[in-house]
Amino acid sequence: METTSVDLGFLEPCEPWLLSNKYFRSKVGGKPAWLELKNLPKPDDLLCGQCNEPSGFLCQVYAPVEGNDNSFHRTLYLFVCLTATCNLSPDARTIKVLRSQLPRRNDFYAYDPPDESTESPAVKSPIPLCVVCGCRGPKLCSRCKSINYCSASHQRLDWKASHKAVCSEEGVATPGTVTGTSSILFPEFEIVTEAEEYEPKAKLSEEENTKRQMAELERLKQEGKAGALDDLPEAELDKYSADQVEDKTFDKFKERISADPEQVLRYERGGKPLWLSPTVPKNIPSCERCAGPRVFEFQIMPQMLNSLNNDRLDWGTLVCYTCEASCDIQGYTEEFIFRQDVLNTDTANK
Repeated sequence: METTSVDLGFLEPCEPWLLSNKYFRSKVGGKPAWLELKNLPKPDDLLCGQCNEPSGFLCQVYAPVEGNDNSFHRTLYLFVCLTATCNLSPDARTIKVLRSQLPRRNDFYAYDPPDESTESPAVKSPIPLCVVCGCRGPKLCSRCKSINYCSASHQRLDWKASHKAVCSEEGVATPGTVTGTSSILFPEFEIVTEAEEYEPKAKLSEEENTKRQMAELERLKQEGKAGALDDLPEAELDKYSADQVEDKTFDKFKERISADPEQVLRYERGGKPLWLSPTVPKNIPSCERCAGPRVFEFQIMPQMLNSLNNDRLDWGTLVCYTCEASCDIQGYTEEFIFRQDVLNTDTANK
């Protein structure tokens, strides 16, 4: 077995307090553990680009950049639309990835790592948060004026679930209590990483490859199919060739992950994604802030879907590209993500 440059991510149960922002961990589900706490994304920044509804927090990846003082702490946040019809569409506007980063000495966290042997609370944001999803919550309940929401849709959800029973003009009986909103929060797990160990299959020699091709041709002859391809029009031959490439790409994907079938994340900043199909993005847009190139950073694997308990979601793999320089920002900036389905059709530039 060979150790590769790829770090694999796996889900593990974890004490919820250890997944708060002050412990700088990668995680799936729950509410976002925001890094920078003053310049949180606005609600409009997290709307699905297709249905205009609030996106749901999927996961965050803690990924500092060595040698970059301004990225001593650095986290990437992934949001997905929770509407079933949007997840049937290959439109990449239904998924968003945000980057946030801080130097080691900053306004929010201690210079030295926290003690993980004793439970302590998260570092609170001075910005009010939505009680339902944990994102910026500029809207107040008009009656009790003590609960914040990111949107009218989350206010309606909370009203039906629990707030109606406790809301009054004198204030709520138990501020911050929310029940029945699990439909928009995914189960929470820590993402732990380890280096990938992979034993590539030995490549066939030219002689062995010729023998295999001859054996396949002989099989087709015996089945009466050897001449079938000669009779196909050029358009059908092109489709057959494309199908062959599609199958080989998918077979390579399956073979590569077979040793670690539970992986939910592949991380290799500056490396290459593991593709499901040959339909890949033709152009990776440059960083909108510094105009520099973006590089591959990580991809979310289809195995993550097994832990989410949500049949509205679907993807083959979600491939994230980020600013190569990890340029300086205030708060959060959007990066580029590409959704590749198992059977992709003309989605590379959407």
